[in-house]
Amino acid sequence: MNRRELEIKDKGEIKGIIEKAKILHLGLIDEGLPYIVPMNYGFEMENGKLTLYLHSAVKGYKIDVMKKSPVCCFELECDVAPFEGEKPCQNGMVYSSVIGRGKVSFITDGDDKIHAMKVLMKTQTGRDFDFTERELSAVAMIRIDVSEYTAKRRPHPLERRGK
Repeated sequence: MNRRELEIKDKGEIKGIIEKAKILHLGLIDEGLPYIVPMNYGFEMENGKLTLYLHSAVKGYKIDVMKKSPVCCFELECDVAPFEGEKPCQNGMVYSSVIGRGKVSFITDGDDKIHAMKVLMKTQTGRDFDFTERELSAVAMIRIDVSEYTAKRRPHPLERRGK
């Protein structure tokens, strides 16, 4: 990370960003070429260890790519807003973001699949749901075991100066 002054190290603040953001941009590699797809997600964070859950159709390009190469990266952001300055180079964006790397795996065990779907729906809606076997059979559930992640927040320049 180049801009260390923007780095967030507090795990509670990082968790807050992950809770607030709703779309995860998943980066995969297909035969040496990058592939990025936006996805809904769920997460668990215990003692700083981050696990992400995704759901998808059971067949498709991203599923094929994940099966060939399970390494991934991800990015999510919230609180995005532009700001203007007097000069062109003083324009920019405020934001909070988390980026990281990990490894994907497919969840096939029934109880684990239910757990993953419940976590995903709770993250996305704030509500608890129950699922039928038929509903669960129609989706692939994916876990990302996150190996590393960082977070940063870019506040408005006037906020940084205390104005």
